Amino acid sequence: MQYFVTGATGFIGKRLVKKLLERKGAVVHFLIREESASKVADLRAFWGASAARVQPVFGDLTRKKLGLSAEALKALKGKIDHFYHLAAVYDLEADADSQIAVNIEGTRNTVELARALDAGHFHHVSSIAAAGLYEGVFREDMFDEAENIDHPYFMTKHESEKIVRKECKVPWSVYRPAMVVGDSQTGEMDKIDGPYYFFKLIQRMRQLLPPWMPSIGLEGGRVNIVPVDFVVDALAHISHQAGIGGRCYHLVDPVGYRVGDVLDIFSKAAHAPKMNLFINAALFGFIPRSITKGLMALAPVRRIRSAVMKDLGVPADMMTFVNYPTRFDCRDTLAALKGSGIACPNLKDYAWRLWDYWERHLDPDLHIDRSLRGTVGGKVVLVTGGSSGIGLAAAHKFAEAGATTIICGRDTDKLEEACKEARERGYTFVAYPVDIADMADCDRFLALLQQNHGGVDFLINNAGRSIRRAIESSYDRFHDYERTMQLNYFGCLRVTMGLLPGMVAKKRGHVVNISSIGVLTNAPRFSAYVASKAALDAWTRCASSEFADQGISFTTINMPLVRTPMIAPTGLYNNVPTLSPEEAADMIAQACIFKPVRIATRLGITGQILHALLPRVAQIAMNTSFRMFPDSSAAKGLKPGEKAPRQQLSAEAVAMQQMMRGIHF
Repeated sequence: MQYFVTGATGFIGKRLVKKLLERKGAVVHFLIREESASKVADLRAFWGASAARVQPVFGDLTRKKLGLSAEALKALKGKIDHFYHLAAVYDLEADADSQIAVNIEGTRNTVELARALDAGHFHHVSSIAAAGLYEGVFREDMFDEAENIDHPYFMTKHESEKIVRKECKVPWSVYRPAMVVGDSQTGEMDKIDGPYYFFKLIQRMRQLLPPWMPSIGLEGGRVNIVPVDFVVDALAHISHQAGIGGRCYHLVDPVGYRVGDVLDIFSKAAHAPKMNLFINAALFGFIPRSITKGLMALAPVRRIRSAVMKDLGVPADMMTFVNYPTRFDCRDTLAALKGSGIACPNLKDYAWRLWDYWERHLDPDLHIDRSLRGTVGGKVVLVTGGSSGIGLAAAHKFAEAGATTIICGRDTDKLEEACKEARERGYTFVAYPVDIADMADCDRFLALLQQNHGGVDFLINNAGRSIRRAIESSYDRFHDYERTMQLNYFGCLRVTMGLLPGMVAKKRGHVVNISSIGVLTNAPRFSAYVASKAALDAWTRCASSEFADQGISFTTINMPLVRTPMIAPTGLYNNVPTLSPEEAADMIAQACIFKPVRIATRLGITGQILHALLPRVAQIAMNTSFRMFPDSSAAKGLKPGEKAPRQQLSAEAVAMQQMMRGIHF
């Protein structure tokens, strides 16, 4: 038996050809473009068939009779027992012109070829989309009843099927598969489509919430999902039966699921939170269309919607089909498959395979270079306060990743030592001595950056000063607040605002501001430090809004306590769990790679929530810790080197030290 197949290189077509070749003596002729001739060897290897059994036919779907040469037409005329037409555009996002050219005109050209070849039977693989958005149950003997086919994909699938029904002069059959997903045994799929568009949302939920936490799902209309192996097996079986001429078969799941059920099934497969409460999407239909259009006419609304949909990888058109109204009868298909052992498996039984394959092979994040080298390699990175501590550790990471790494600081000796260390590791730093707290010196430094490097691509505002002293010990030390603000706020602003024009001109740039967990928890004894960092945080939020459309992004890191020279004078911290500079540098690297708005520890977020929801309780907790721990030696007025009387911490204080990892006491 000899077959002709269009779309044999597609997801369904490749598997159909392999299925047909299982028949004894089967020979498959498959359409392929001339420029794709190099793929033939790989296709034969996939099918496990010789050149005698699998023969390419060079042509083009958009040309008359598919562009076959006279010799090819003569060689195949009268020899094709079954002609399968699978080639089509299966993409909701494709433009209307390309869908018309392939789905409609391509089908017309294919029908003409089938007639020219005197094919024994023409099998047209259509889609349930041919029914449009029909309200109710769409039977296999229905076609003209289709409604709401305005969308290009629905329209072209309907019109292509109409061509077969009206213009095909050889016996024909139509097959309407439902939404085709991966193989139910292996999970294999070749692209993101249908329910896969919501996998990223489910993955985000899993990352943010524990699996036992109840979540809210979106209820909607019924969607019909079938695995590709069922479609291929059913198509191959039915197409070889007698008495199928002029009939249509729905290759669908007889059960079908609501949108909310599908999301819940895949959430379970992904070990994401189970959806216990569903909001019926039909409720949105009560919102007057005029209001919806009015909202979408607002630029901010459109941008937010576009950004969210892009971030989740969901096409805008997908939301149109959440309330899909059509159900599909498949009694003729079930009758044709009776006794064959071919049946659509339950989605619950193979959803985990689909999820596993997607996460291992199709997740868009897999194809994005998330390495630090891929982010900063060849770029210019400035780390202020880069001669020691967090800044130096971060500078090493950037230099190792191939960035032009600039460090600056007040101490020339420390800068030289840092550069020497970098050379010993096999790379270099570019070092500039500068006092960020001196506005004139900042301007001099910024001029050098522009002159020597043309600005920077990444700015790490790490330089800072911390003072641990209770307010009651600072009545006569107002200069502590002034000098802290001068460096932590005004100095950072001077550098950032000096570099922003260059970033705007290049339409790219990222600024990382090293803030403190104390801003979230309102840590006692750090009023000067926390106030200066809070000011920087507030400025950053404003700047983020102003530059959001110019390719410039900002990340604030509410850094927990880090073992650096800054905290060395406070002996209390010797017994407090802290981060290493390298761990802090990893947070900075993540900020540059993923560019989140904020990076904060769970402890910091918990403190922020507590202050927001239960401010009085938060104050009592922080006051308790304030009274529990003593002032530093410097705050008590002791001179450098002078030892304070040893103070024994209470058991409660020791326990809190161990519990509150990273908090500023």
